[in-house]
Amino acid sequence: MGKDMRQVYTETLIDLASVNKDICVLEADLMGATGTKPFKEAYPERAFNVGVAEANLVGVASGLSSEGKIPFAATFGTFASRRAFDQFFLSANYAQLNVKLVGTDPGVTAQFNGGTHMPFEDVGMMRLIPNLTIVEPCDTVSCEQIIRLAADHKGSMYIRMHRKGSQTLYPEDQKFELGKGIVLKDGRDVTLIAAGFVMVPQALKAAEMLEKEGISAAVIDMHTIKPLDEDLVLSYAKKTGCIVTCENHQVIGGLGGAVAELLSREYPAYMRMIGAQDQFGQVGTLDFLMEEYKLTAKDIVSAAKEVLQKKNK
Repeated sequence: MGKDMRQVYTETLIDLASVNKDICVLEADLMGATGTKPFKEAYPERAFNVGVAEANLVGVASGLSSEGKIPFAATFGTFASRRAFDQFFLSANYAQLNVKLVGTDPGVTAQFNGGTHMPFEDVGMMRLIPNLTIVEPCDTVSCEQIIRLAADHKGSMYIRMHRKGSQTLYPEDQKFELGKGIVLKDGRDVTLIAAGFVMVPQALKAAEMLEKEGISAAVIDMHTIKPLDEDLVLSYAKKTGCIVTCENHQVIGGLGGAVAELLSREYPAYMRMIGAQDQFGQVGTLDFLMEEYKLTAKDIVSAAKEVLQKKNK
């Protein structure tokens, strides 16, 4: 078994903190869940638990940032977005500070925590904040590299991070750049644009399934949702003529919305969106929830065929 995403997150921050005294970690009574106890053990003077007070979590992080620190503040994605949105909007972003807000357990990965803890709307909310950078790593390699990029980035960020579980899709030496998607597989017929731990592997699996039917599908990991890599999206819209977005989030306001807004403005193309269809979350296993919200490779295949039919009419 590989390392959990949360373990990679913590180990990367410990490494960064060894050479940068300004790196600090904040928690809202979820240090065990996020896995940051080793950071506290290594740097107790730079680890803060504010208790069950997410708005205060962001306020304290903003105060630390105003004094030149680089705070990584983590909590469940529902709390990072819905509960602390106003503080993050004003205290961190409007004030032009440097807060890295980490929202864990995105979408269906909340599983048995259920609908109250299942963020299908966090990206949509965060996209409304001017100039905010939004990222979602899909594996342990991208997680480490994106945390390193976040530490160097000047400005607030929302990091949508899977917590438990491990997978490796990239080679260890893969280079990442904020705002630049990565083509995992080239294709000529349809483009699958995915983000995150759940949907990038499903998009790759769907591409394999389509290949067996003679359909060539490109797969793009859009690890930075904002700013969207517009040049890459447009190049593949022109190349394939149709796009399917794949996200563990509402189809309203998230990755699909960002791509649709761009295409409607610059290059109209046939499109389908895989994601929660204006639904609340619920309790269940990951497999059950992926089937329930139609987030599987077979759902992506169906959407790709639908959009291809539209294109070929």
